[in-house]
Amino acid sequence: MKTLYKVQGSQFRIELLETPKMQEFIETHADALNSGFQQVKMSDAMRQRLQRSNYIFSGMKTFHELNEAFPSLIDENGNRKPFEQFLNDVQRIDRTYNQNYLRAEYNFCQASADMAAKWEGFMQDGNRYNLQYRTQRDKKVRPEHAALDRVTLPMSDPFWQEYYPPNGWNCRCTVVQVRKSKYPVTPHDEAMALGEEATGKDTKGIFHFNPGIEKKTIPDYNPYTIKRCRDCDIAKGKLKLAFVPDNEVCAACELLHRCAGDNEKSATAIERTHYLHEMEPLLQIRHEKPIDEGTIKVGFSTYGNKHLFSDTFGRSRVLLKEDLKDLGAILENSTYIDDSALTHPRADNIEHFYYYKAELHGRTVRLNVAKEVKHRDSGHIVIKYYLYSINDINE
Repeated sequence: MKTLYKVQGSQFRIELLETPKMQEFIETHADALNSGFQQVKMSDAMRQRLQRSNYIFSGMKTFHELNEAFPSLIDENGNRKPFEQFLNDVQRIDRTYNQNYLRAEYNFCQASADMAAKWEGFMQDGNRYNLQYRTQRDKKVRPEHAALDRVTLPMSDPFWQEYYPPNGWNCRCTVVQVRKSKYPVTPHDEAMALGEEATGKDTKGIFHFNPGIEKKTIPDYNPYTIKRCRDCDIAKGKLKLAFVPDNEVCAACELLHRCAGDNEKSATAIERTHYLHEMEPLLQIRHEKPIDEGTIKVGFSTYGNKHLFSDTFGRSRVLLKEDLKDLGAILENSTYIDDSALTHPRADNIEHFYYYKAELHGRTVRLNVAKEVKHRDSGHIVIKYYLYSINDINE
């Protein structure tokens, strides 16, 4: 509040949101929301998207909080109030936003993150199982949510795009996989009608979203945004160079998305440098691995290591950044599966792939070894084999 008090004038300016002190305030609020799913297992890509969602939400909340607080700087005569009087006047605003609202927001973000992580797991199996809505079946369950208990549908049914939990503030509902032979499928129209009844009081449509599909803890249209945010490219993370906001909410949203992008680029660059440095000893490793025609000597390359680091952001849910430095041992203990030639030329001189499988964290992953062929001007041909990428095997 001391930072706010020092600002000249009584009118809030959007640019204040990008000052170091305000960014620190926003990030502290976002960190509080992020703490709710620190121990939840999910891919790094999903975690990064959910944390970005919390940052944008925290920034928009701060925007509204500051808009309410600024008029308290000036008394009825147009003079700046003493700090103690200003602080007393804005404490009500602070209690409203950071005590009354924060608990419900924290619980919702935690529930969304839990369900997003579950959705990632469901994606591994696709429609192999059906999904079933479950309540806690206790006295706290809302009657309209109780009506959804045991609704069973394939994962591909549009119902899960609209009525996947959480379906309200402090909602404790969940979804589980069930064998198709064990429970009958609920008629689609019946399920949709029950879902509409369960969220009928949701005039903004806040609870008509799937955090796993959208990769967000809170949908774009929420208590701190406006209706047009549902379909806005800025809210979807698609920044336009020529975007000219026509209201303060849009201006704040655009600024916060740019700040989020800058923060992520900076943090990712630091993290990337750290893990690639840890992987440098791998460049000295070579393992003789079998193929159909005999054996090849497989190692690592700077180019391949960069791609392997990227794999931890989405290609594999099993491979963790902490595993990267140990890939030499994982490669050594892998077993040969198959190989394949390319169907079209690549710009990076890779002409062939050899596939191996290995165990990692109790799961099976596939190691993709590239054959790189470089033709020198002298006519000399240089061939290298190196680990290029890793992806999960669903068994």
